[in-house]
Amino acid sequence: MNIKEYAEDVGKTSKEIFDACDKLGISYENEESFLSQEDIILLDNSVETIVDEEEIEDEMDEEIEEEEKLVELAKSTKIDIENETNFEKFNKSKRQQESKKQFLKDKKKIYKHKESLQSVDSVGNDIIVYHDGMSVSDIAKELNVSNSDVIKKLMSLGVMASVNQEIDFDTAQVLVELYEKKITSQDKLDVTNFEEMETIDNAEDLVTRPPVVTIMGHVDHGKTTLLDTIRKTNVALGEAGGITQVTSAYSVKYNDRLITFIDTPGHAAFTQMRQRGANITDIIIIIVAADDGVMPQTIEVIDHAKAANCPIIVAINKIDKPGANTARVLTQLTEAGLVPESYGGDIIVNEISAKNNIGIDELLENILLVADMNDYKANPNRYATGVVIESSKSDKSGVNATLLIQNGTLRLSDPIVVGNYFGKIRSMKNDLGQNIAQAGPSTPVEITGLSDVPEAGDKFLAFDDEKRAKQVAQERFLRSQDKNANLKGVSLDTLFEKIKTGENSINVILKADLKGSLEAIKTSLSKIDIEGIKVNFVRAAVGGITESDVILASTSNSIIIGFNTRATSSVSNIAKQKGVTINTYDIIYKLIEDVESSIKGMREPKFEEKVVGELEIRQIFKFSKVGLIAGCHVTSGHVKINSKARLIRDGIVIYKSTIKSLQIEKDQAKEVKNGQDCGLTIDNCQDYKEGDIIEIYEEVEVNWKVQ
Repeated sequence: MNIKEYAEDVGKTSKEIFDACDKLGISYENEESFLSQEDIILLDNSVETIVDEEEIEDEMDEEIEEEEKLVELAKSTKIDIENETNFEKFNKSKRQQESKKQFLKDKKKIYKHKESLQSVDSVGNDIIVYHDGMSVSDIAKELNVSNSDVIKKLMSLGVMASVNQEIDFDTAQVLVELYEKKITSQDKLDVTNFEEMETIDNAEDLVTRPPVVTIMGHVDHGKTTLLDTIRKTNVALGEAGGITQVTSAYSVKYNDRLITFIDTPGHAAFTQMRQRGANITDIIIIIVAADDGVMPQTIEVIDHAKAANCPIIVAINKIDKPGANTARVLTQLTEAGLVPESYGGDIIVNEISAKNNIGIDELLENILLVADMNDYKANPNRYATGVVIESSKSDKSGVNATLLIQNGTLRLSDPIVVGNYFGKIRSMKNDLGQNIAQAGPSTPVEITGLSDVPEAGDKFLAFDDEKRAKQVAQERFLRSQDKNANLKGVSLDTLFEKIKTGENSINVILKADLKGSLEAIKTSLSKIDIEGIKVNFVRAAVGGITESDVILASTSNSIIIGFNTRATSSVSNIAKQKGVTINTYDIIYKLIEDVESSIKGMREPKFEEKVVGELEIRQIFKFSKVGLIAGCHVTSGHVKINSKARLIRDGIVIYKSTIKSLQIEKDQAKEVKNGQDCGLTIDNCQDYKEGDIIEIYEEVEVNWKVQ
C-alpha cells in the first residue's frame, strides 16, 4: 500500500499523511512511496490522534458548554423535580451528553494508546501445536523437557519410541496431558477458515461474560410482548434497548448483571444461521401460550431448539387469561420431549404473563441461574470474533452490520473480515444507538466500514494486520466460488462411509401421512441396533415434507424419510441446493429394510423413483358414462398414457395408480407436455379436488455398492 492509497483508506489527504509520517519518522518521497506493514501500524495508532486531537478537544469543550447551558436552562425554567416526565427528559438529555463526552475520551485514548491484543491465531502458554511428522524430539522441545523424559513417559504408556521417531496426534495428545498441557493440530489454526478454527485461551485470560438468550415460539403466543416487557425492565439505562431501536439485539441489566437478548425472525431463520456455523445463543426460551397450548409450530420450534444443543427454558405465557391451562401445557411439553422439572425432568418452566409483567423477575433469575451452571467465559484480551445478526446498506452510511461479539474485544479502526468481505471499523454503536470506542464479549454492536453486505450468520474475525486481513478475505472469496459445486449431504447410500469414520448414530427426519404410521415406523427404526449404531429422530411428525424440514436436515446432517408423503417441486429444489436427500416410501417394511441394509453397507441394487412430470387439477368435469375427469395444467415435465401417477393433497399421497385416459380438448392424446392443458383419469380413482397435485414418475434401476 502506498501513501495515496492509505490516505484514501483512512479518509485523509496525502498532505495530512505526509505530516503524520514526518512526526513519526517514516521516510517517503511522494504519494507513490510504499508503506511497510510496520509503517501502517504506526500510522493506524497515531494518525487519528495527530490529525483529530484538536477536533476532539473542541468537541469535548462544546459538549461541556452545551451541558452547562442545559443545567442553566433547567434552573431558569424552574423544572419541577416532582414532574417525572420533565425530569426524565432532563436526565435523558444529560445522559446523552455524558455518553458522548465519554465516547470522545475513549476514542482519544484508543488512538493515543492503542495496545496490541492477542493475535487471531495465537495459542495459550499451555498449548502445544501439533504438525504432521512431529517427532519425540520436537515434542520434548515444545514441552521444554528432555528427550529422555518424554521417552520415559511414552514407555509408561506402553509406547517404545526413539528420539527421531514420529508420534501420531492421538499418542501426542495423551502424552501432553501427562504434563498438564493441551494440544491442538496445525490445521485447526487456519485463519482463512476461521469458522472451524479452534481458539484456546489461557485460563487466567478468561472472564465471565453475559449469557446470550434467544426467545422462540408460535405466532401470537407473546414473544414480542415478552421481549418488550423485558426491555422495559432495563430502567437503569433509562430507555429501551435495541440496535437503532430495531428489535434485533440488546442488553438488559438485572441484579447488576447483563443479559444479551437476540431476536431472530423465526426458527427457520435461526436454523439457517446455525447452518452457516453461527451458534449465536447460549440459552433458548420457548414461549407457549397457556390458553392455546403446544401448537404444530411450537413442535417445530422445539425440534430446532433441540438441534441447537443448548439449555432450554420454557415460559408458559398468558397464565392470567380465561381458558389458561398450564397442566395441559406441561403434559404436551412432556409428549414433545421436553420434560419439566415438576415431572422429574430437567427443563425449567416459568409461568408468566408478559402483558402484565407477572413472573418476569423469576424468568430472568432462572436465565442467570442457567448461566452460572454453564459458567460462560470469554477472553477480552484477544482480537474479536463473532457473528452477524443482520445487515443492510444505505446511501447515507453505506454498509451497516449488527454483530454479536462472542470472544475478544472489537475496537474502532480494527481491520475485520466478515464472511468473505474486508473492512475497517469506522463507527460502532451500542444497543442504545450510542457511539462507543470498543466492546467486549457477548456485546451486540452496529458497525460501518465493510466493503459489502454480509449475510446473517456469517462469522467475523478482527485482525492486528490490515494487509493480512485483506489477504484472508480474498482467499475466502476464491474458496467460496466452488463451494456450492462441492456441496454434498448425507444419504442412505453414504451412511456406510459415515459409519466407517466413527459415527455412532444416524440422524433422521421422519414425515408420515398418519399418526399410526408414524409411530409404527418410529418403533421399528428405534429397534435397529447394529454394532452400536442407532437411529436418532431429529424430527418425527405427520404432514408433508416442508422447507423447514430441509433446513433442519441440512443443519443437523439428517436424512429425510417420507412415508406416503411428498415434497413439492420447490421444496425438492431447495433440498438439491442444500445437498439434502429425500427418501420416500409407501411400504413400511421396505423403508425399514433400506435403512437397516444401509447401516450394514449391504444394500442390493434398487429401483429409484424419478419424477418426470407434475400437474395441477384446476377443474372437475362430470360425465355420466365416464364419471369424474380431472381438468389439469402440466406445470413441469410431461405425462403419458399408462404413466405411473400419485394423487397428492396438502402434501399427502391419497392415491396411487396409472393414467388411464388422456386427452387434449376432445382429442385423445398419448402425451401432454409442460405448459399444456389436458383432461385425464387415474385408473379406479374418482376422488379429485381442485388444487390437488398429480405427480408422474418412473422407476429406474440404480446399481448401488459400497466403494
